[in-house]
Amino acid sequence: MIATLTGEIKSISLDRAIIEVGGVGLSINLTQNSATHLSLGTIVTFHTSLVVREESLTLYGFLTAESKHLFEQVQTVSGIGPKVALAILGSLSPDELAAAIATENISAIERVPGIGRKGAQRLILELKGKLSDLSEGTRITNHQPAWREQLTNALISLGFTPKDSDRAITKIVNELQADGLEPADLELSEMLKKALQSGGHK
Repeated sequence: MIATLTGEIKSISLDRAIIEVGGVGLSINLTQNSATHLSLGTIVTFHTSLVVREESLTLYGFLTAESKHLFEQVQTVSGIGPKVALAILGSLSPDELAAAIATENISAIERVPGIGRKGAQRLILELKGKLSDLSEGTRITNHQPAWREQLTNALISLGFTPKDSDRAITKIVNELQADGLEPADLELSEMLKKALQSGGHK
């Protein structure tokens, strides 16, 4: 099993990159978000997952071990293959997915292309309680909007756990988007007030 690859980025497109390792160029499937963090000519380490099919060998690459673990764990859900799993990671960070599953937020998950409402319900049913480790401890902040990182830090300083703060933020984001509002358009103090009122802290 190829667990990691380190080499020079030779080519980048929206959903894949070519990395040269020992004189060999390997094509790696990526989320669009990961692709935007790459630069030609740089040396990068990917955490990789090799999907073996009768007619093909496909490498999927991730910039964090957490994302790779989540990609493989999501595929344990019936009906979800690597393409949908990659789409999930392209739409939701590990923290956001863990929070959506913990709060049974079907609408957040069904927005992922190719999953649908039934797929979202199945994902929640089969993974509930298995992803809590992704919303605790090590946090992935480089893919988060600045306002969300600031709000998370503010809530944690007030005694929230990372999991509680994620739950509270996800709840108010869904409420705002339902009203046609974007969180980034609101003052941080207003977002903090809403988060405190959401009752996420235990």
